Amino acid sequence: MTTETDRPTTRTPDHAIEPLFTERWSPRAFTGEAVPEAELMRMFEAARWSPSSYNSQPWRFVYSLRDTPDWPVFLDLLTPGNRKWAVDTGALVFLVSNSRMKVGDELKPAPSHSLDAGAASLAFALQANRLGWHVHGMGGFDRERAPGVLNVPEHHKIEAAYAVGRAVPWADLTEEQREKERPNARRPITDFVHAGGFPKSEA
Repeated sequence: MTTETDRPTTRTPDHAIEPLFTERWSPRAFTGEAVPEAELMRMFEAARWSPSSYNSQPWRFVYSLRDTPDWPVFLDLLTPGNRKWAVDTGALVFLVSNSRMKVGDELKPAPSHSLDAGAASLAFALQANRLGWHVHGMGGFDRERAPGVLNVPEHHKIEAAYAVGRAVPWADLTEEQREKERPNARRPITDFVHAGGFPKSEA
């Protein structure tokens, strides 16, 4: 479900797909509305059902809700540019993946742990969008301090940070904000899909 019905968009797919994929986008203008914990759990529940190698489910989420003691701690881990707008979101989430998985009784390296965590992150974002919230993923956070602050275990990797919130309706945005909030398009499929292997020009 989206509420920005008057928001202009260039997101027209070249092939027929479900609207949920083009409706998902990453705004930077948020209302400051708190995300109810029950709503956030529904997003995590969607992530729970993502596919993973050996059903190892390597994703781990740590979160802080707005106006809770952990909120300033999480916010401080973001780079200044991200902190500037993320302060108006309703929840902050860090996605961590486990680089090892259990196969039988043995712990082995999990080569696809980042890929599997990425699948979970998309499920998380799509469910948020269906509930009327938006998720903005971020690579801009303090990668040196974050593992210690978040008590990340050994053999785990912080993949990304996410801000979750209610997007400001298009009609309430300033002209300057509107320039930044126009959802972007995507490269054509021909740029990244190749039958029979990569073209020799890219090899």
